[in-house]
Amino acid sequence: MLETQFLKSEELSKRAHKRIRRSMFQAFLEACKTHGASKKILTDGDGRELTYGEIRRAAFALSSPISKMTEPGEGIGIMLPTGAGAIIALLSVSAAGRTPAMMNFTAGVKNLKGAAKTAPFKKVLTAHKFIELAGLENLIEQLSDTMEFVYLEDLREEIGTGGKIRAVLGPNIPRAFSASASPDDTGVILFTSGTEGTPKGVVLTHANILANIEQIAQHVEVEDTDVFFNPLPTFHCYGLTAGTLWPLFSGLPVVLHPSPLQTKTIAQRIFKTKSTILFATDTFLQQYMRASKEGGMSSLRIAVCGAERVREETRHIAEKRFSFEVLEGYGVTECAPVLAANQPGDIRAGTIGKMLPGIESRIEPFEGMEDAGTLWVKGPNIMKGYIKSDNPGQVIELSDGWHDTGDIVSVSEEGYYVIRGRMKRFAKIGGEMVSLAVVENCAGALWPDHMHAAAIVPDPRRGEQIVLVSEHPDPKRHELMAWAQTHGVAEIAVPKKIISVKEVPVLGTGKLDYVSVTKLAKESMGIKDS
Repeated sequence: MLETQFLKSEELSKRAHKRIRRSMFQAFLEACKTHGASKKILTDGDGRELTYGEIRRAAFALSSPISKMTEPGEGIGIMLPTGAGAIIALLSVSAAGRTPAMMNFTAGVKNLKGAAKTAPFKKVLTAHKFIELAGLENLIEQLSDTMEFVYLEDLREEIGTGGKIRAVLGPNIPRAFSASASPDDTGVILFTSGTEGTPKGVVLTHANILANIEQIAQHVEVEDTDVFFNPLPTFHCYGLTAGTLWPLFSGLPVVLHPSPLQTKTIAQRIFKTKSTILFATDTFLQQYMRASKEGGMSSLRIAVCGAERVREETRHIAEKRFSFEVLEGYGVTECAPVLAANQPGDIRAGTIGKMLPGIESRIEPFEGMEDAGTLWVKGPNIMKGYIKSDNPGQVIELSDGWHDTGDIVSVSEEGYYVIRGRMKRFAKIGGEMVSLAVVENCAGALWPDHMHAAAIVPDPRRGEQIVLVSEHPDPKRHELMAWAQTHGVAEIAVPKKIISVKEVPVLGTGKLDYVSVTKLAKESMGIKDS
């Protein structure tokens, strides 16, 4: 039986520790000073290129009307797609000394109202153009009884003389025209995806975000000529920290795209912008490669994938068709988010690589698993704490700095970690623990051209049973059973029932929507959702 293991990674550099002790807005201003106000740093979804100076002026200018309409420290929701608008809104709110809360506009009315109540916030920054293009007018109407929407287009008209003065003088004397924030103050509030239950507010400090950026930069070597491409949402921590703030604060150009679902357009933009580093999930990367013409994504050096397991066929297609590497990483929102990643030239397929610098980990025994256990982590990137709906605005801090990720892992002698499954994603069948990840991996190996998701439903005789939801048009259970038998997989891991659907439900973050998957599985078994 596994005993508790404690593992320590390499330390963060002394320079990195110093760079952590500032606010996110200060980090942006220093990047602007270091790399020059005239440097083109961000390409928006419409192809418009923005310099550091243009972003800085906009952030200082908009912070003026934001300050007038809110109180110091007040939470402000940001409901915008990935793009310049979202980043300028985030920086403006921070410059004004308010707390940004990133809203997942795909989460539905109930979850969005819950987020506003939990954080809490009453005002939300968005844009008329976004609402119109995304067709969210009905959503705005349903939310308007609990929150006030403030549109960036209207806010620009309210900048006035004070805002213009801030835009001109702010860059030269920032302390006089922006709020002074401690590194340990709340930098941003994000919300758990709700894949397994009710979302919670995750409170990340300025230092948490900046620490993770330093950890990533020290772990994954980049080149001066790299161009980042990020289509992942900024309401998701991976898209915010790694996909947007890392390049922005590091002086490396980043191309932002408003939706990860526009597969053909994304493949074309990667080619047009000659991007070299792509942020994606395995599911999205597969779609982009299918939509790309031969050689269309060959400018890429690296695709960094998180949120779900990277399939071997994904690596094969990337290497064979486009000659780029796929790095599998791992993180959770509560850790700002990246914890581990493979590295260029050191990819161990099937693993999430090694822990980033400055992160301590321990592995606690888990019932039914002899060579794996629950992963706990500690480090400068670990959140300040949660905010829960039953106690709005109150941060429940971690008592000893350790965070339980809820993931079951094993680790090799060389320090490479393997995700064996989520604690909540293990079925207990006849007293034995069965990982749903194993079930999905088996289906993916047998039917690699289709997406699959496993769910747990009640079983009156054995406690629980597994149902597989698959996009395969005619999945045969006996075929999966035969594959399992020839590959040494226990029969108990073969789902009792397989149902075919046109599309397996996916969240806006690219993760599988296990709440909806479970609902489909229960409906197929005639089980009413409680």
